[in-house]
Amino acid sequence: MPNSAPAPDVIVLAGGRASRMGGVDKPGLIVGGRSMLDTALSAVSALGRTVVVGPPRPGLGTGVLQTREPEPGSGPVAAVAAGLAALRDPAPQVVILAADLPFLTDTAITELLRRSGAVDAVFAADGSGRPQYLIGVWRTEPLAARLRALGSVVNQPMKALVPANTTIVTLAGVDDCDTPGDIDAARATLEATASAPLDLERARKVLRTGLSRLADRHAELRAAAGAALAAPLTAAEALPRFDASAMDGYAVAGAGPWELRADIGFAGGRRADGLRPGEAVRIATGAQVPEGTTRVLRDEFARTGDDRRLHRIPDSPERSDIRRRGEDRAPGDEIAPAGTPVTSALVSAAAAVEVAAGRVRGPVRARIVMTGDEIRSTGPLQAGQTRDSIGPILPELLTGRGVQTVDRVHLRDTSHGFDHVLATATDCDLLVVVGATGGGAADQLRGALDRAGARLLVSRLALRPGGSTVVAELPAATTVLGLPGNPFAALATLLALIPAVVSGRTGALAARPLLGPLRNAGEISGTVARIVPARHADGPRGGWIGDSAVRTAHLGGLVDRDGLVVVPPGAGDDAVVEFIRL
Repeated sequence: MPNSAPAPDVIVLAGGRASRMGGVDKPGLIVGGRSMLDTALSAVSALGRTVVVGPPRPGLGTGVLQTREPEPGSGPVAAVAAGLAALRDPAPQVVILAADLPFLTDTAITELLRRSGAVDAVFAADGSGRPQYLIGVWRTEPLAARLRALGSVVNQPMKALVPANTTIVTLAGVDDCDTPGDIDAARATLEATASAPLDLERARKVLRTGLSRLADRHAELRAAAGAALAAPLTAAEALPRFDASAMDGYAVAGAGPWELRADIGFAGGRRADGLRPGEAVRIATGAQVPEGTTRVLRDEFARTGDDRRLHRIPDSPERSDIRRRGEDRAPGDEIAPAGTPVTSALVSAAAAVEVAAGRVRGPVRARIVMTGDEIRSTGPLQAGQTRDSIGPILPELLTGRGVQTVDRVHLRDTSHGFDHVLATATDCDLLVVVGATGGGAADQLRGALDRAGARLLVSRLALRPGGSTVVAELPAATTVLGLPGNPFAALATLLALIPAVVSGRTGALAARPLLGPLRNAGEISGTVARIVPARHADGPRGGWIGDSAVRTAHLGGLVDRDGLVVVPPGAGDDAVVEFIRL
């Protein structure tokens, strides 16, 4: 199995004089709740090695290389040269970015990579058509050659590196910030965007690209369920390790008939002695074939003749039935790329080629916070109380989505109760808060997030139920997922969003959605998207049947349902919709 192309490496330019901004540390400016350097790093987090060129930044962690130009402030070309040198053995392609792009997402980077196949460099252009030479994908070899040809790289313009064979791609979200006015405008735009309700797909994308990544670590794969690979996993041994029999039968040498020896080759046992031409030996599936074997004759194609010799049954297929060493994987072959979730299949595939550990991020560790004086988990109910019917099942639901539950707590309705919860959420990666997300007198979460200095990613959802959902990131990088208080709304929104939260924190690749026709979409759809219980439709056409009426105060409507469907606004019967398994 051949290797896939290595992921491009990344050089982020985070130095420069920022002369038009009074010499401030422009990459460190907070725009949209995070620094512009963090925005750049988030856009390329799924790629290869990343080197940041600029002054030392202790908060970047060990997963990011850092270097500096020999003469700080000597221009972008000098910074590119320093970054390339820090990579030492760079990938065939390198992404070069400035750290002053507050709207940049991985979508722009993905499009540049898609368009980079036949050229030496591809650059983004903003809406006015102005090329942005500090947002580009370069072939490493011609880039290095042009750097060598310059002689001195000090105070050279980026155009000095641009090769003849290039492509310019106009993209959204590639506007840079050169002046204080640009910064103010970007902040205003992002603030307005953050406060508007997002449709489900947009919210998922914001979470996948906007949440801070967990630190990567070296871990035993068997103990890392729910994590995602932080680096590609490669085979340490060939698969198969040796030439092995693919079937129960006989290892034979040369053309038949063959003299059958008395010894037998067993899987896991000592390799049978070598065969001479005209010899055969009994062999089991998985056993190492003896030296001199030309093929394995499976049992159903073999018979012993009157001459007590082994014969191939006439007209039976002539097959080798030998699995050759390395025919599935050779040492160094890629088992899985960065971002692959650590599943049982991955653990097994890695073990087959003698790999037991790797670099991973995650799993995400969650604390569940149930809110409201009116709910009670255990004990007799008092006047005005109701049973907590969702809190006890949330850990199981989260486990099924790769999230480990640290604990589950109950928060009463007080004016500043959330302040303590948010301030002490440094021992988990995710707070799942049920209730207190609306605008009622007892709904305190949004005010507490504001007081905590949280960065708002999703203010509300354009989804019924689930509109009051809020997602934010605390200064300590803990994610806060605030769900509606109604049990069905909380469960539906959780199942719809938690994969994107996990992807954002661990770098896990987005799973393929399960799509199919909703037979009665016309009677369910409205002016905004809806998420409702559904069952598989009977009959050969398949698809799903959704519930047009939903009781959100309990989960009784899910007892005999197969999952949920997300119904787009204005959808007609048989519209293709997303199905979410329970």
